[in-house]
Amino acid sequence: MIMETLRGIKVLDFTHLLAGPYCTMVLGDMGAEVVKVEPLKGDQLRGLGTVFLEEESACFLSVNRNKKSIALDLASEQGREIALKMLESSDILVENFRPGTMDKLGLNYTEACQRNPQIIYCSISAYGQEGPLRDKPAADTIIQGVSGIMSITGEPEAPPLRVGAPISDMFGACYALQGILSALYVRSQTGKGQKVEVALLDSLIAAQTPIAGMYFAQNQEPARLGNVSPAAAPAQTFKTRDDFINVSVGESSWPGFCRALDLKHLVEDQRFSSNTRRMENRDLLIPILETIFLTKTTHAWIEFLEEANVICGPINDYDELFKESQVFNNQMVVEMRHPKAGSLRMTGNPVKLSQTPWSLRLPPPLLGEHSSTVLQELGYSPKEIKSLLTRKVIK
Repeated sequence: MIMETLRGIKVLDFTHLLAGPYCTMVLGDMGAEVVKVEPLKGDQLRGLGTVFLEEESACFLSVNRNKKSIALDLASEQGREIALKMLESSDILVENFRPGTMDKLGLNYTEACQRNPQIIYCSISAYGQEGPLRDKPAADTIIQGVSGIMSITGEPEAPPLRVGAPISDMFGACYALQGILSALYVRSQTGKGQKVEVALLDSLIAAQTPIAGMYFAQNQEPARLGNVSPAAAPAQTFKTRDDFINVSVGESSWPGFCRALDLKHLVEDQRFSSNTRRMENRDLLIPILETIFLTKTTHAWIEFLEEANVICGPINDYDELFKESQVFNNQMVVEMRHPKAGSLRMTGNPVKLSQTPWSLRLPPPLLGEHSSTVLQELGYSPKEIKSLLTRKVIK
């Protein structure tokens, strides 16, 4: 029997949209029992986007597997009391409301600790729980702008550019996981829970650590370089006869790169004799290479360059990516049945543990699908559950 990393750990999930739900989904992948507490209208993500499978949002489905759903009116006294009862038997609470919301609901960290001193209480927010921007609303694009990452993304003469994926949400989720698992380890040593705070802004600043390091060293604004590396040359995208290719040439691979492109004379050219010199003379080098790369297909160039031990690769679209054998080898495309959407393909979990692998157990839940089950486990009788349904405390 395969043991799951977090089997026996209970997670109370007050999250919505992307960052919080992805964090709790990964906890569920690792074996934790996750109960998603939704308002009676459901997580906002259930209604967002333009892609739906049998009226189920593809975005919602992508970040909510391995969870149970209880739809609960937290504004009601009875709804709040149900939440507190769930908290008493939980190990982890995760929320990503705007700061102050959990205070208004009577479910803040202080209240949680009084009910359960061992609780690990994780708050994910846009800007942080304190500070001048604390109360400002935000979304991924806003955080990308504030964080500075848009200022370094895009072509040199073009406007700042948003990264295509919601990276502030995804980085925020991953740092929240890091904090939660660290706190869980500390609790195993001390018996005490603690609060974990993660801001999406901080997460994207951390993601820019190497670029920030160069900025701190020279106090100079980093430029937008498009697909060109700020640290090596040639290390960028080139157009080929039929598509594009990414190339990254290190100091040791420069001679082999020149031979693969039939440019042996460049090896002895002092203008290009080191990475520093190649970067200084990039304006002279790149036009030569651009002309050569146009003469063959991407596939042909990859064969030539890999034979010369040069790091390179194609630029896949999603059709190509999700047909790539390595992606399937890594189990990064998984499939499960959903009660409404049918066969559901999802991205896998990138963390592979040899003794306690992640697992697919529950499809993304329907709204309130497990309300009665969760209440029964808390000790509510069928009569009490029916009364709560009638009075719209639950759904």
